[in-house]
Amino acid sequence: MSTAFIGEKPRLSISQIVNMSVGFFGIQFGWDLQRANMGPIYDVLGANADEIPLLFLAAPLTGLIVQPIIGYLSDRTWHPKWGRRRPYFFIGAVLSSIALVFMPHSPQLWMAAGLLWVLDTFGNVAMEPFRAFVADKLPDSQLNRGFIMQSLMIGLGGSIASALPWLMRNWFDLENTAAAGVIADNVKFSFYIGAFFFLSAVLYTVFTTKEYPPSDLGYKNKIKESNRGFGSGFREIFSAVGNMPPRMRIIALVQFFTWPGLFLMWFYYSVAVAYNVFGAKSDTDPAFGDGRDFAGLTLAYYNVVTFGFAFILPFIADKLGRKVTHSLCLLAGAAGLISVAFVTDKNMLYVCMTGVGIAWASILSMPYAMLSGVLPAEKIGIYMGIFNFFIVLPEIIASLGFKWVMNNLLNNDRLLAVQVGGFLMILAAIICFLFIKEKKLGKTDDAVTAEMEILEQRSV
Repeated sequence: MSTAFIGEKPRLSISQIVNMSVGFFGIQFGWDLQRANMGPIYDVLGANADEIPLLFLAAPLTGLIVQPIIGYLSDRTWHPKWGRRRPYFFIGAVLSSIALVFMPHSPQLWMAAGLLWVLDTFGNVAMEPFRAFVADKLPDSQLNRGFIMQSLMIGLGGSIASALPWLMRNWFDLENTAAAGVIADNVKFSFYIGAFFFLSAVLYTVFTTKEYPPSDLGYKNKIKESNRGFGSGFREIFSAVGNMPPRMRIIALVQFFTWPGLFLMWFYYSVAVAYNVFGAKSDTDPAFGDGRDFAGLTLAYYNVVTFGFAFILPFIADKLGRKVTHSLCLLAGAAGLISVAFVTDKNMLYVCMTGVGIAWASILSMPYAMLSGVLPAEKIGIYMGIFNFFIVLPEIIASLGFKWVMNNLLNNDRLLAVQVGGFLMILAAIICFLFIKEKKLGKTDDAVTAEMEILEQRSV
């Protein structure tokens, strides 16, 4: 697979697709470990409920800045041994793993927030090229399966990571509560294990996959352009933003309303379960640790659902089409988020998280599969980075503005905040279903291409 190709990219075996996706298992392991635990960690270190979104600014701001830059650079990178995307996998994994080791030893709120910035910066360095990696290597006929394999790995990694504190407590009898301002032992050991899996999984992909070398004659000119400095790079990024394909603009809008539901869940869900379902009175109350760990277990469960649903999602997408499939999955996620506030028995949370897991499998695959076919091959990295804008911008807005919403509209009700995210996800599903134009089965590729160009021009 190390030779250049002309025309249609060759189909890859299932083992080759698995190998190129294993790294995402490790990356998601790190992401879900911090998503499930940073809210409680901030709470233990003295953060107020309305401060939590602001403390989560690291992920969206670093994604907004880092991902398009890494996309631009990786489009212009080539090394005979390391390839185009894999150097970024490696660097990001090493530095993110170091941050994971130090995170649970944070003595102060500012240190935990600072380490989260480091973790998210280099997590983005590792993650951004993975989407382009799939588009680089797979023909269009295998894109569904390529991105869904990433969903499967994400579900597997996320399920284990979210459940780790509970497993550490129940299997190894580690304490799940500690003195005020001290992070519990079961959380500490979970972060150590997360660092190991993050690094080892990414290294597996780095050393078991190859990349196609550049075959276009203009590639050397791209390298020369990239050597002109960051000014040239920023101009190209801004130019790409202004010239997004029409379908990308609509999918980006879908993403813009989808992701707040997930962010609000990650911001508030674990602590809300501890206080509202388990009846904790403070973060030193044993019920707080029990609720936090059970919430992590249900977050692990939705990742298990994602893992299982990823096996059948390609067949559903092939039958119904990508946009209909994604719309239905988003509605399932919205139902799951909205129903959390009506839970009276803790085990009902598993039912809620089933809907979230179905949505998560689709969120991680269908938008990218719908997008890849309309992107110019020589700018896939840049456009994948720009696409990330519409994931991180709503998180930035939520982080900066949701404090006011919590104080003035939601009365600091964490469960109500989770419901708001569910209603936004319904809006995303409606936009996806009504405005994304999709090819009809049975037409020739040329006819489909011509029709899509006409439909997309009419949609703007």
